[in-house]
Amino acid sequence: MIEYFELLAEEEQQQLTEVIQTVLKQTFVLEKKYEKRTGRFVFNREYRILSKHLEFLKEYFKIAGMELVENILGGVIYLRGEGIAPERLSKLSTIYLLILKLIYDEQMASASTSINIYTTLGEINERVGSFNLLKDRPSLTEIKRTLTLLKKYQLVEVLDPLEELESESRIIIYPCINMVLLGEEVKHLIESFQEELPVETEQEEVFATEENEVAEENEVAEENEAAEENEVAQKMETETFKETEEEE
Repeated sequence: MIEYFELLAEEEQQQLTEVIQTVLKQTFVLEKKYEKRTGRFVFNREYRILSKHLEFLKEYFKIAGMELVENILGGVIYLRGEGIAPERLSKLSTIYLLILKLIYDEQMASASTSINIYTTLGEINERVGSFNLLKDRPSLTEIKRTLTLLKKYQLVEVLDPLEELESESRIIIYPCINMVLLGEEVKHLIESFQEELPVETEQEEVFATEENEVAEENEVAEENEAAEENEVAQKMETETFKETEEEE
């Protein structure tokens, strides 16, 4: 394996080193990516390098407990296996991932001629709301952070600037989404999120009730204290009045 690498030209060695670092960083490498400058999908140089040295790289990653897989139909080369350090996803990232997979599968089932699917931020948020997956509307900062993470792993491409996000903002869903989730997994995960919400709501109602009870108790205590102060004041006034009459 080392001999294979050493026999390569210096330029090829450098290219191979760079693509190894890339696939370790982002897990997925696409054959074609959307180029904003030209507005079309172009061939990805990194994919060609990985494909050219695929057998060597399979053996290389195997040592680290990872498998390098080429999905020709999807136009994706990706890593899988226990050797990959998992990324901790936020709740919003997980929910967006589920909705994106759902949209992808629906459009592909409607005889889509492309493996890349278009959607909008508004459609994603509308689906999140229709499935009742979030109690509160996510902040713009949370949405930006989520889309940046999904873009890092080649799952989406946001066509409009992140600084100008709005409901009409266009998003491409890449076929890598199929290597992350299966259709049945999406259904079960959505159901699990839906089951969580009533529990959270019930807990909040309990907390709200407790807070109201405490507030009521405090209000009663304050009223009693005020009544006692008034009673003392009245007694003092009465005693003062009696003393004045006696002096006269």
